[in-house]
Amino acid sequence: MITRRLTSAFIIALVISGVFTFWLSQRFKSKPAPPPPKSQYVASATNLEAGQQIKAENLRMVDWPATVPLPGAFNAPQPVIGRIVLYPLAAGEPILERQLANPGSSAGLSTKIPDGMRAISLRSDEVVGVAGFLLPGTHVDVLVTVHPPGGADPVTNTVLQDVEILTTGQKIEPDPEGKPTTATVVTLLVKPEDAQKVDLASTQGIVHFVLRNGVDNAEFKGPPALFSELAGTPPPPPPSAVRRAALVAKPYQVETFMGLNVKTDNFQ
Repeated sequence: MITRRLTSAFIIALVISGVFTFWLSQRFKSKPAPPPPKSQYVASATNLEAGQQIKAENLRMVDWPATVPLPGAFNAPQPVIGRIVLYPLAAGEPILERQLANPGSSAGLSTKIPDGMRAISLRSDEVVGVAGFLLPGTHVDVLVTVHPPGGADPVTNTVLQDVEILTTGQKIEPDPEGKPTTATVVTLLVKPEDAQKVDLASTQGIVHFVLRNGVDNAEFKGPPALFSELAGTPPPPPPSAVRRAALVAKPYQVETFMGLNVKTDNFQ
């Protein structure tokens, strides 16, 4: 009888303990953390190419962590519709202000020319164009070889340094696979005063491009290259020195005989 009572009491204690433990576990069970706040930005719904005008169907809204804001992003599609894309955009990429041309700008090369800069085109071939590896976005130095008047020594000089190539032919963007392309015209992005130098160089001598490393911005300060340095001969005198030498006449004397008398006159 006593054993039965003890067994019943033990079972009741176990039940009460289990219920109480379950109640405590539910009471102090940790609540799931709330999802982080999100923002919505305008993104491209499809791949967009440089120079393409954005339409409503090219856009969609994407979620973005509110704790990581995107400066220059758009929260609504209206300010983006009709703008021109300056750089290629992948599908799903948020669109930023710096990736678009100014409102009202038309499509074309002019949208890629910053304020205060100019675009000037020069003729090119496979040699001048560095075997087709002059691609939009690469940087070059511009060299010109001229023959000064008066038979002076031919000279090659660096006219411009670290100049960006805007287009090769009619291509604004390089080949995605990096393949070389030969173009007959190369368009450079230069300052107005540098545009004058390039134009003069193209009309007075032979222009070549020297391809630069993309991160090399060092300035070359060496002297121009002279033909006499390659041939190992002294350079010819400048035309001004030749003219001065021709103008310097040697003094001479004139003797006049008058009977037994002799008269001597000096002339320069």
